[in-house]
Amino acid sequence: MKHAAAKNPDKAPRFWRDDALPFIEARAIADGREVCYARHSHAHFSIGAITAGRSIYVHEHAQFEVVAGTVVLMNPGDVHACNPIDDQPWSYLMLYVETPWLTDLQHQLGFSAELEFRRFSTTHLQEPRLFRDLQALYDTLVDEQQDALRKQSAAVEFFSDLQGRLNPAAQPVREPNFKLERAADFIREHCTDLLSLDDICTAAQLSPSYLIRAFKQHYGMTPHAFVVNQRIQFARERLRSGQLIADVALEAGFADQAHFQRAFKQHLAATPGQYRG
Repeated sequence: MKHAAAKNPDKAPRFWRDDALPFIEARAIADGREVCYARHSHAHFSIGAITAGRSIYVHEHAQFEVVAGTVVLMNPGDVHACNPIDDQPWSYLMLYVETPWLTDLQHQLGFSAELEFRRFSTTHLQEPRLFRDLQALYDTLVDEQQDALRKQSAAVEFFSDLQGRLNPAAQPVREPNFKLERAADFIREHCTDLLSLDDICTAAQLSPSYLIRAFKQHYGMTPHAFVVNQRIQFARERLRSGQLIADVALEAGFADQAHFQRAFKQHLAATPGQYRG
């Protein structure tokens, strides 16, 4: 298992991960004023708890003020951000769960095996028991005295209970636009290449004007922002394997290390060095 932090443990973002539980990652921020996020999305499911203070939570096209005791949820692909209000202190913890693992759990719970991940309709809520359970799971995961079986059992229990509470029946999902999905898939597959708008349009068989307008409406970010986001997700995997930051920056498709550092911090509110540990 591994904790990653900078020299100042009180303010630096702290990440937890364990090779024995590759489907889940955790982090805690003691002072949310020290980090700011650009609007971003990722392929995994995220759930977090505001542990002190209050902040602004942006989810897709909506914006909310969330306070201590609030649990926030982000489906895979949801565009979101959470940032301080007028430099007021706040703190939070987050869990990031790989979508295939959670989808498999849904199937085990009786959801149709023919369905992909079933999205949560709830974006945030104040539910004391859920808040306490999420904190307890985080504490279990980061506790070096707990073994992998205990941690995995706690994760399965928590997310099984979460499905029962918040996702007991089918939820309406956005109708897929197959050409836009094709554009997104092309970006995912070629995100480290030097992509042009024409490349994406040709792959998706869409005009540039339609792609720009419809892609942002569908995904909540421009195709360019989507490319950068995918490059950051690519870079995370490489950093986790211990590769040098300079090498990862080039391999991920960034022009230079400075550009990579800025983009990475915008998306994860931590430097590549802090994330790699």
